[in-house]
Amino acid sequence: MLILAADTSLPLLSVALLSGSNLLGSIALEGTGSRNEKLLPAIDWVLTECNVDRKSIELFAVTRGPGSFTGVRIGLATMQGLALALNRPLIAMSTHEAIARGNGTIVDDAGRGEYYVSVFENGREIAAPHLQKSVDDSALRVAGFIQSHNVAVECARRAIEIVRDGAADRYADITPIYVRLAEAEVKLQQKNG
Repeated sequence: MLILAADTSLPLLSVALLSGSNLLGSIALEGTGSRNEKLLPAIDWVLTECNVDRKSIELFAVTRGPGSFTGVRIGLATMQGLALALNRPLIAMSTHEAIARGNGTIVDDAGRGEYYVSVFENGREIAAPHLQKSVDDSALRVAGFIQSHNVAVECARRAIEIVRDGAADRYADITPIYVRLAEAEVKLQQKNG
């Protein structure tokens, strides 16, 4: 199975192409700038480097947050568009699920002195992404993880497991996982509240 995966929710935008569990190619780019100008060229680069026509992709996978509001939307829209255009399935999962392995807590800086936190047991989410003011030092920190791992590769590998387990239908939801309101929404509520 040929899988194209992307993560645009984190500071490092990543794209990966796998054939089954074999990594064919991947790229990670600083993604805090204009992700909409980087994602499609990154996808094209990976496909070109691997000499793969996008029509041969059998499965698309993407993270849906938490993370950058704009980044999450760009990743979801792009990957959904490609999947629809090619009439292929799309697996969408939380960014935390993409990197979770086994048991533990996944933590990412949410700004404003808060953290996005998820808890996993046997690879399954038992506490969905939520905000916390403090976290346990033993938690896996996303900022450290992305320095040595490509999140899109992990997303693709998790997508393989999901399909193998017959759970693809449970991962068809492409609703972004924001956890909290966007800054503009907070300001609007304060103005009206």
